[in-house]
Amino acid sequence: MKEPIPSTWEGLPVVGAASMRALDAAATAQHGIPALELMEKAGRAVAAECAAFLGARGIDSAKAKVVVCCGRGANGGDGLVAGRVLREGGASVTAFLCPPKTGAPYPELVRANLERAKAAGVDVREAGAEAGLAEALAAADLALDALLGTGATGKPAGAIHHMIRELTKAKKPVVAIDIPSGLHPDTGYHSGVFVTAELTLALGLAKKGLLAAHAKPQVGTLKVLDVGYPAALLKAAR
Repeated sequence: MKEPIPSTWEGLPVVGAASMRALDAAATAQHGIPALELMEKAGRAVAAECAAFLGARGIDSAKAKVVVCCGRGANGGDGLVAGRVLREGGASVTAFLCPPKTGAPYPELVRANLERAKAAGVDVREAGAEAGLAEALAAADLALDALLGTGATGKPAGAIHHMIRELTKAKKPVVAIDIPSGLHPDTGYHSGVFVTAELTLALGLAKKGLLAAHAKPQVGTLKVLDVGYPAALLKAAR
C-alpha cells in the first residue's frame, strides 16, 4: 500500500507548487515584502546551512571550495545570493549560470544578484561544455544545486541536463535549494534526470514531493528554513 504524503511537517503545512506561488505573491502584495528581500533572506539562510554542513565534516567554510549550479530563474537567484554570502565569508565560490533563453534577459531578481555576486568576488561562468564545471566539481568541497525550483516542469534539458549529469558524475556532497532538481514538487517523481542531494533545504514550507517515500533517496536530509514569510501566511497555506 502506498504511503500517504503527510499534510503537515514540523508543525507547518506541507504544500504543492501552486500554493507556494500563491504564498510568494501574498507576501509581497499583502505584506509588502519585496521579492528581492525574500531572495536575500533565503540565500543567507542557505549559506548558513552550507557552512554548518561543511563544519560537520571538519571543513572550515572560510577555506572551502564551493560550486553553485544555477538555473535561470528564482532558484538560481537564491543560489547566487548563497554563493555571494559564502564568498564574503572567505570561501572560494564558482557559480555556473544557465544561459538565458534566446532573446530573453534574465529575470530582474537574477540580474540584480548576478551583479552582486560578481562584485563580491564570485567566479561566475555561463554554463556550457567549455565552462569547466567538471574540473571545478573535482576540486570542490561542496556543490549547491540551485538549478530548478518548484516552478519547473518536464524533463530537464540543455544546460540544466548537462549540469545535473556533471553533478551526478562528480560524486561530491550536494545541498539542494528548495527541491533536488528534476524532482516534481508535488509528487516526488522524476523523469530519469535528477539531482541526488545529501541535504535539501526547503524554503518556508516543505513541498509535498519532498515527503513522498520514494523521493527519500534524492532528498536526503530535509530541513525547512525560515526565510521571512509572515507566520500567518505559513499557517494558512494549503
